[in-house]
Amino acid sequence: MSKPSVYVTRLLPEETLAMLKERCHVEMNPGYDVLSKEELLEKLKGKDAVLVSHTEIDEEICKAIKSHCKMLASYGVGYNNIDIEAATKYGIYVSNNPDAVTSATADLTWALLLAVSRRIVECDQYVRSGKKDWGPTNLLSTQVSGKTFGIIGSGRVGTAVGRRAKGFDMDIIYTDVKPNPAFEEATGGRFVDKDTLLKEADHISIHVPLLPATHHYIGSDEFKLMKKTAILINAARGPLVDENALIEALQNGKIAGAGLDVFENEPELDLRLVRLPNVVLTPHVGTSTMHARMLQGEGCARNIFSALDGEIPANCLNPEAKKNQ
Repeated sequence: MSKPSVYVTRLLPEETLAMLKERCHVEMNPGYDVLSKEELLEKLKGKDAVLVSHTEIDEEICKAIKSHCKMLASYGVGYNNIDIEAATKYGIYVSNNPDAVTSATADLTWALLLAVSRRIVECDQYVRSGKKDWGPTNLLSTQVSGKTFGIIGSGRVGTAVGRRAKGFDMDIIYTDVKPNPAFEEATGGRFVDKDTLLKEADHISIHVPLLPATHHYIGSDEFKLMKKTAILINAARGPLVDENALIEALQNGKIAGAGLDVFENEPELDLRLVRLPNVVLTPHVGTSTMHARMLQGEGCARNIFSALDGEIPANCLNPEAKKNQ
């Protein structure tokens, strides 16, 4: 009996696919660039499942693969690139990886917060340049410990970020669609409305999914409410923040700084950001640890195996697809 066939839409570390290869024949896009729709449709012919990484899967693709594909397994936690309604219509399960990336993303959030607050990139460049003026007024930065930390979104990553903040003796406030007792128990955080968080927080980190309701969740009106000393961190999704409004706020001192792992039109970058000294930029590497990558690969493998066995995967986003199979 031949092995089921799986297509991986972008180049991933080979080690992360070991579990999947035990049971399936795996074909992988050899590059980071996303295939054109025509190329992707050709590659997906006859595939029993697809491991999706940063690739748009729309209704046309779902319709084309409905006769043979049982599973669209998102490599990460995000799935706004997959048309779940269409996949459900054609009886294809969709899953994500909500647990695999939590710790790595929370760690990077803190790396960005500390890097921006303590001007780590500028300090590194200063030392490397050989400058010797190391006096007490040089490269003054922003305190992190003991300050008020505003966390937008109280899900897995937001909670992990909040747990880390406890070690910095921070006053944690958070906002979400409703209070989250589990977040409060884990972090000691206090629920406030959005405007209150923006006004009171010294540091703000955003951890909500990208939905129509959260597009440009932070824009010009929100920057007007923030402290001039505030620092904003976004390691979630680029379009959660109006990038033009952010650049204007950074240029004009409406906020003190920002740490960004995601961008509105990534991988294209607004060059105005590059010229700003009060922003730290990383190339969407929130989940880029080998440990997280292994967990992602294994999570996708388990979800795919469940679908191949006729079961609803553990992290299925559309269990109702079963009735259309």
